Amino acid sequence: MSTDAVWTRGVMGIQLHHATDLQDAARFLGNAVMAVRAAHVRTGDERYAALTAQLSDMHARMRDLEGQARASMQALHSADPDRFVRCRDGEEPWPDEIEPGFVPRHTCQDRCMYHDHGVLDALMQCTCARPPCRACAIEGNR
Repeated sequence: MSTDAVWTRGVMGIQLHHATDLQDAARFLGNAVMAVRAAHVRTGDERYAALTAQLSDMHARMRDLEGQARASMQALHSADPDRFVRCRDGEEPWPDEIEPGFVPRHTCQDRCMYHDHGVLDALMQCTCARPPCRACAIEGNR
């Protein structure tokens, strides 16, 4: 595995776990299976049938990898809820992801549910006293 620095875009919501990337890949592969299968039905060309089988196998493997990644994320949530929150909030990378290229989540656009949105039950979730956005500082925007 390469640990070369990778480019990542700043995240404005929650810091997504790579299980989401694998979920997207599985969805795209599932769509490819259906499209190639449709081409086989329309043409009867056996090359498409063979490709459909290969894509189906790849789709199954991707879903398995997604399940493993999701299980890892759920295990972290059970074992260390505070670290899970720090990772989700983009303060640190997920433990099963590489550090190079990690950019903290942008917090510059966060709004306080209590003060900015008037949700009275959210007083204990006030985010007004958070430090300045670390992602902007790293990118040189502040």
